[in-house]
Amino acid sequence: MSALHPNIIPGEHRADVLTLWNYHDMKHQVRPADIAIGLGSHDIGVAVRAVELFKDKTVPRLLFTGANAPTTIERFPRGEAVHYREYALTHGVPDEAILIETAATNTAENFQLSKEVLRQHRVEPSSAILISRPYQERRSFATCKKLWPELDVVCTSYRPPIDEYVAGIGDAQFVINMLVGDTQRIKIFADAGYAIPQDVPDDVQAAYVRLVEAGYTSRLIR
Repeated sequence: MSALHPNIIPGEHRADVLTLWNYHDMKHQVRPADIAIGLGSHDIGVAVRAVELFKDKTVPRLLFTGANAPTTIERFPRGEAVHYREYALTHGVPDEAILIETAATNTAENFQLSKEVLRQHRVEPSSAILISRPYQERRSFATCKKLWPELDVVCTSYRPPIDEYVAGIGDAQFVINMLVGDTQRIKIFADAGYAIPQDVPDDVQAAYVRLVEAGYTSRLIR
């Protein structure tokens, strides 16, 4: 589980990493919606993509949701949603077009608490674009459709080529561990009733198992 450089995916694991990376891409066609919901994470790309959608008039309003997690506290010490909002403001999105939810610590809470924020502001969207880190798209979709089934949603993310993405995060091991953890959560969260089931093809399951056996286990739920 070593790389020649911390920003480089180890060659012996590259094919499996790409398999998981591609699996989590929902490949949805983005279309106009009532709101974009940016899910908190370590990835400022969520805010980058949200600003793009607002500026091209795909959505008239943004909602950022997220407190902190062990993987984000150093990068976003004031909270994920707060930092996303600050990015959007400095890149031309007016304050009145941004709502934030600052208490959610997991994906289920992102949606449960976002609904409450929208209710408080008397915003009733019928459609939304979910913005997440690239390898959270599938889990975001599955969770939203379980907890907010009446909302018409498509998923998107800021998704440069994987090597560029890893370099931007600055830690290949971290990204691979997160990929593995998100893959595990597809099944166990559906089993727990937090998400709708998703098909896991054999090649995805095999890649996941090999990466776990290679030691990428820090984000697994025990």
